[in-house]
Amino acid sequence: MDTFAASQGDRESLESVVIRFAGDSGDGMQLTGTQFTQSTALMGNDLATFPDFPAEIRAPAGTTFGVSGFQIHFASRDIMTPGDAPDVLVAMNPAALKVNLRDLKPGGMVVINTGAFTSGNLKKAGYTADPLEDGTLAPYRTLRLDISKLTLAAVESFELGTKEALRCKNMWTLGLMMWMFDRDREPTVKWLKGKFAKKPEIADANIAALNAGHAYGETAEMPSGIGCYTVPKADLAPGTYRNITGNESTSWGLIAGAQLAGLQIILGSYPITPASTILHTLANLKQFGVVTFQAEDEIAAICAAIGASYAGSLGVTTTSGPGVALKGEALGLAVATELPLVLVDVQRGGPSTGLPTKTEQSDLLQAVYGRNGDCPLAVVAASTPGDCFDAAIEAVRLAVKYMTPVILLTDGSLANGAEPWKIPSMADYKPFPATFRTETEGFHPFLRDQATLARVWARPGTPGLEHRIGGLEKGYDSGNISYDPDNHHKMTKVRAAKIAGIADDIPLQALDQGEVGDDILVVGWGSTYGSISQGVRAARRRGVKVAHAQIRHLSPLPKNLGELLRSFKKILVPELNNGMLVKLLRSEFLVDAQGLNKIAGQPFKVAEIEAAIASHLES
Repeated sequence: MDTFAASQGDRESLESVVIRFAGDSGDGMQLTGTQFTQSTALMGNDLATFPDFPAEIRAPAGTTFGVSGFQIHFASRDIMTPGDAPDVLVAMNPAALKVNLRDLKPGGMVVINTGAFTSGNLKKAGYTADPLEDGTLAPYRTLRLDISKLTLAAVESFELGTKEALRCKNMWTLGLMMWMFDRDREPTVKWLKGKFAKKPEIADANIAALNAGHAYGETAEMPSGIGCYTVPKADLAPGTYRNITGNESTSWGLIAGAQLAGLQIILGSYPITPASTILHTLANLKQFGVVTFQAEDEIAAICAAIGASYAGSLGVTTTSGPGVALKGEALGLAVATELPLVLVDVQRGGPSTGLPTKTEQSDLLQAVYGRNGDCPLAVVAASTPGDCFDAAIEAVRLAVKYMTPVILLTDGSLANGAEPWKIPSMADYKPFPATFRTETEGFHPFLRDQATLARVWARPGTPGLEHRIGGLEKGYDSGNISYDPDNHHKMTKVRAAKIAGIADDIPLQALDQGEVGDDILVVGWGSTYGSISQGVRAARRRGVKVAHAQIRHLSPLPKNLGELLRSFKKILVPELNNGMLVKLLRSEFLVDAQGLNKIAGQPFKVAEIEAAIASHLES
């Protein structure tokens, strides 16, 4: 936040604010953050969010393992990240303070629920002394409130049990923050009435708590330096906007792609964090010709999707890194049978179970190379929550046109993060209708289109087009099983050429910022887009000759990428892994690309990108 100089009577206009809500996993911080986000979106601000879930399903209450956080960055200008550091931290208990205080900006605000700072909770959080009394909070301005007590008083008339009544404290806190930052409560009131339509007493209690928190801000005398603020509307391009998460955007993009192809979607999926909400979303959209199947395991899920594609639908499967590993053999089957398939990999920290609720970009090499044999397929990466829509359409297009599996890479920060999304007109998208073989003369299942090298797609049951496909190698000229060594060589080369040929059908690599020949090029992929873009923008304002390129198509790579890379003196590749794209670029184009690696389960901060640019220019 730019300043805390506002007085109680006058709202100060601020350009941007970063707020982090933090508490126990049972304190409703995700819900609080989501409702604050919805209200902020309706106010017309640009925004970006970063929900941060605990990995434990139910960690012991009050421990640091169970802390849940939700960060929102909202502004009157264009923003691309959820913010490097919060201006305001809302800490509902000692554990939330312990985990998050180190990230708060010096001079930032801490809103603390003192009612949770009992000796037992302090001990569970690992404190040996009370941080409210030992000077820990001296660098910050603090608003200390017994939110638990204030909430109980606000809902007393509803005669709820103490446990049920205390569940309303997140709404009391939300009401206070809505007063402080001039947000409208009405959308949340409507949401509560809908959410608890069958339990109106619970809805009324939460609404009372929300209003009480707001009223407290209006009437209480705040400590020095604690005021009320407003963030004006952002100057966004005209259009109809809605708030969207990456998993929602991916789901809708898959449906849009299927409709552009004239196909039904059949999703075979097994629940896995953080991809499960794609299954949930698609399951609620059956009116668009979507069939969802929750399989007993990852292998069954992808095999069902492959079977759907064989039958003439668009097979889709969703997962995260561990699931991709399990699906590897079946992915090879889809490559061998040359069937269209979209696999959405919402990446998370690994290896193994790793960090299931934290973000990472650690599946790139698995996506490009992670199968037995020579087994190429197309790989596409989304860069923002809204971009997941277009990336999903592109994955469908390539799968259908080239009769190939396509892996769409997103990650946890995209999946759960949100941003305002300008709803597009589908009239702006060119259809790419699937073509099915109906001519019987000269048919065999591996006849190929001479331009794309895609094999023909014949629906089973079409008279005269009976055929079989499978994992055994097939004859190039007959489609029959073949063990001939020369034929296997030819089929392997053809499958590789088909994927390589996609490079003729994707855009040439462009620069997002900067000019060819600048002193340094920052190359990113996936969710690093926002941090890199803002870091490069800041460096360019200081006169640094730095450019930015964000790669969407990772297999095959754009045709001009090598030439573009070689036009720069230095190349920096920031990734949320231990160096994967940098390996691909160095091996493919023999350029001296250098990696910037972060493997902490968190996105890059803009400041980290800026510092790395400066460091590499000096080296």
